[in-house]
Amino acid sequence: MTSSFRFLFTLISFATSAVAVPLWGQCGGIGYSGSTTCDSGSVCTYQNDYYSQCLPGSSTPKPTTTTPTTTTRPTTTTTSTGTGGTGLPAPSIPAGQLTQLTANVGSNPSGVRFYVYKPSSVKVNPGLLLALHPCGGTASQYFNSNQFRSLADQRGFIAIYGEAPASTHCWDVTSSAALKRDAGGDPTGLGSVIKYAISNWGVNPSKVFVTGTSSGAMMTNLMAASYPDLINAAAVFAGVPVGCLTNSAPTSPTDPCAAGTVIRSGSDWAARVRSVYSSYSGSYPRIQVWHGTSDPVVNYQSYTEQTKQWTSVFGISATPVSTSGNTPKSPWTKNTYGSGQLQTFSGQGIGHGIPDPGTESTALDFFGL
Repeated sequence: MTSSFRFLFTLISFATSAVAVPLWGQCGGIGYSGSTTCDSGSVCTYQNDYYSQCLPGSSTPKPTTTTPTTTTRPTTTTTSTGTGGTGLPAPSIPAGQLTQLTANVGSNPSGVRFYVYKPSSVKVNPGLLLALHPCGGTASQYFNSNQFRSLADQRGFIAIYGEAPASTHCWDVTSSAALKRDAGGDPTGLGSVIKYAISNWGVNPSKVFVTGTSSGAMMTNLMAASYPDLINAAAVFAGVPVGCLTNSAPTSPTDPCAAGTVIRSGSDWAARVRSVYSSYSGSYPRIQVWHGTSDPVVNYQSYTEQTKQWTSVFGISATPVSTSGNTPKSPWTKNTYGSGQLQTFSGQGIGHGIPDPGTESTALDFFGL
């Protein structure tokens, strides 16, 4: 396990014990079924309806939600190799439930696991959303902790939830295999499942999108760099720039990247994106960056560094062309750059537990999904 992975796992791992949740782990929220008791010295602190987190201190948290929810456990199936005679996408994938994909999707050396959600109202030639969980999370946890599932029901797209193969359930965004296209890291398997969905389920190749939170957000940025020819847009919730964690040597609980002390020029950041797929000369996916000003896990400086990275990649000014307060809702401020290639959302007082409920639809509107 790399030092970066050890840090990320310690910092934002989720509960695996029924007794106590470690510092920075999830301790509550809609769809969460683990322990709500934090380790000594930390308290279960409400972030939003879908996410409460063990943070340092002893303040009284907002009670975690007990709203009844329907949790669908993953089932295992093998998909067909085509759309079948019905003309509907992925006919062998059961509609309305999270289903493990056991078909051979192609090259997947690191063993990323995939779970598929096909809504009952799936469109013909649907869009595809690849959704990536935080460090310590699972596909099932992410499926049940945000609104992408209900939005798939409303809008008729297919969602694939990746699951990191590492024992920490953190995505590999630091190894040499991860930081080069098709080099055998986690991005290779994720790229393969996108190609599989396009070839076998009739997914519209112009409507392929990626999103993720925390470690999943870091991988979202990396996927945009690795497979810009496959991905049309990406939404990054509490992530870091591509290449930020490379060769970092963190001492828990402060990693230089996550602590916001890795400061680079836009051109330096852009070079790290381009180095992932050095022979590529085409355009890059449109990007949304979401970050809370009070994020205790991934410092808000990461918002600025990601803005520098992607404006430099796009060759546009780092000064926004427009700024809108309370967008899509309070306390978020939206900035638009260039002709809309980059949108950033700064959440005043928001912590690490995002997507903030209701912001998911803004990401999908940006995608055109």
